[in-house]
Amino acid sequence: MSSFTIALVTSLAFATYAGSATAQSAVPAPPGNGAAKPMITLQMPPIPDPVPVTLKPASTALLVFDIVDPICTSQPKCVKTMIPAISALLARARKAGVTVGYGTRAPTISKWLPEVAPAAGDVTFVSYAQDRFFNTDLDKILKAKGVTTLILTGWKISGSVLYTSVGATLRGYTVVIPVDASLGPNDYEEVIGLYQILNQNSANPTNQPLKEKTSTLSRTDLITFQ
Repeated sequence: MSSFTIALVTSLAFATYAGSATAQSAVPAPPGNGAAKPMITLQMPPIPDPVPVTLKPASTALLVFDIVDPICTSQPKCVKTMIPAISALLARARKAGVTVGYGTRAPTISKWLPEVAPAAGDVTFVSYAQDRFFNTDLDKILKAKGVTTLILTGWKISGSVLYTSVGATLRGYTVVIPVDASLGPNDYEEVIGLYQILNQNSANPTNQPLKEKTSTLSRTDLITFQ
């Protein structure tokens, strides 16, 4: 079991995860009270290991979120780990004939980093919420192409990737999350994002590979196209 220690500060809880993790309040103790706020330790099931998946190119789309300046460039994990992983996966996906799509907010729609920038024929769209289906034509575009399975990548696992995975399964898609291609600013956000993805409305808590209309955790080197 993974261990969380959470500091309760008024109605807010702050926590970090790192195996057995500790979290300390960012708010100073009240005057006259030298003690920190009480800590509560919670237990959470471990995240299952990534699993290999084999996908059909004709019915698969690879979506990339927010690998742009300044969002990605301000996050070391995005630059050092995610960009190489996404770049390599994009090359294999395009070679196999997989649909590729890009979504970000309007101010950054032209600021994709060159290692992962859109190519001719890729789908691009302006997003309006962390669920990239919200108020966009993404679902209509994907279904017109016969897409039933989505690979979600980009910044960040506890934000756009998490909420788009929920939006996708609600719309009947099967979702694959390559864990090296979607990270977060800290370990806590990563484990919370992964846990929520596996335990959302279409639950797959034991991470069964490609269980229909659920989300599955994989890794870029474990994804093959056939």
